[in-house]
Amino acid sequence: MSVKKLEPQALWSHFADLNAVPRPSKKEERVVAFMLDFGKRLGLETIKDSIDNVIIKKPATPGMENRVTVVLQSHLDMVHQKNGDTNFDFDQQGIEMLIEGDWVTANGTTLGADNGIGVATIMALLESTDIPHPALEALFTIDEETGMTGAIHVDPTNISGTILLNLDTEDDDELSIGCAGGIDTNSSYTYTNEAVATSSSAFEVTIKGLLGGHSGMDIHRGRGNANKLMTRIIRHLLDHTSVRIASFDGGSLRNAIPREAKVSLVVETSEKSTIESLLAAYIEVLKTEFSTVEKALVIAYTNIETPSFAVSHSETVKFVDVLYSVVNGVYRMSPDIDGLVEASSSLARVIIKDGTFTTQSLQRSSVESSKKDVANMVKSSFELIGCEVIQNGDYPGWSPNAHSPILTIMKDLYIQRYNEEPKIKACHAGLECGILGKHFPGMDMISFGPNIRAAHSPDEKVQISSVQKYWGYLLETLTKIPAKN
Repeated sequence: MSVKKLEPQALWSHFADLNAVPRPSKKEERVVAFMLDFGKRLGLETIKDSIDNVIIKKPATPGMENRVTVVLQSHLDMVHQKNGDTNFDFDQQGIEMLIEGDWVTANGTTLGADNGIGVATIMALLESTDIPHPALEALFTIDEETGMTGAIHVDPTNISGTILLNLDTEDDDELSIGCAGGIDTNSSYTYTNEAVATSSSAFEVTIKGLLGGHSGMDIHRGRGNANKLMTRIIRHLLDHTSVRIASFDGGSLRNAIPREAKVSLVVETSEKSTIESLLAAYIEVLKTEFSTVEKALVIAYTNIETPSFAVSHSETVKFVDVLYSVVNGVYRMSPDIDGLVEASSSLARVIIKDGTFTTQSLQRSSVESSKKDVANMVKSSFELIGCEVIQNGDYPGWSPNAHSPILTIMKDLYIQRYNEEPKIKACHAGLECGILGKHFPGMDMISFGPNIRAAHSPDEKVQISSVQKYWGYLLETLTKIPAKN
């Protein structure tokens, strides 16, 4: 069956059309043009602001003209990740979608359900001729995944609505009323390569098969971080040999838990058999340690041609020690909201190559002071070995409002429809609501969506039946929007 034939067909058809358009973060020109054409083709007021966000406005249906205007908001960009053995060009190809039982997934890449399902939902509403709704203002932002640039630079004069429905949450029984802020901490260090002696051998260690996932939503699940696991391996070898790093390439995106890493190592040939024994034993240690969570973990090593240059032994130790010591994972749980991660850090990217050692990490927190604390902790670690550290991309969290009017409406409706209470939550992801709240003081905001699993990884999937549930819930929510004062 084609994805376009799934119910509700209008939503899935638009999702398929959207996924045919390459839309990597910071390269949204094609999807912006796609959305502008869509709005103009419908004859609706369509605006592109100075940062390339797209706003499409649709009048209320007959009988609902006196209701409050609702802002429907989703982001146009998607995370681009693929399995190492998948041949795919995100800049040129559309996503290859598959239906597997009750789920839609992709062929070895991220699916783009985050946040493409939200975008497609709004498109279906804008195109509809038989769905009752108040006046709608669709806000499609750019670059959410790599800096929230669209939300940061949105022009508030284009928006008049006072209720905002953000369609970027990944559990259909949750209503999100708060989120974490974030900051990037990036380090760099220049080193001098040293010649490799002719008496040396080299080998490559690879890690793959980790679950990865969203570095906010999945940070508490105990998943392996390929950069940290590789660091442990090298540290173990350094305890017994004079091994040196020739190159290190780990992770992919700043907001994804690293799934894969690869390192080239140089060692005296006389130590080669020792290295092989140490590796074989330690690989089993790690696989046993992560056997419950990381069932597909693969750690392998192979002999390679000996490179001409490598990092010195002393700087190999320096790099490994800082990577080993830098905080990664949950830093603090919230004392106020049960089960909520308050602050975390993810070591997302490590590159050692051609005389440069660079890292990228992302710190998140729902509390500004603890966000600064964990970010400064990471910064200090790298500065201690002489790295230049730059912190940027700082964005605020979204403080929960338990007395939100739209929360009351949607909570009561959920109980009425499903005979159970929804989970009212703040999340550890970086929703745009925190930033948008600064632009629109007093805006009543809530975030919700269908079940999406493994976002930001090639295992990403969205549940078909959940999309149907979420669609019906949204449509009835629009009929409950209150009248203007």
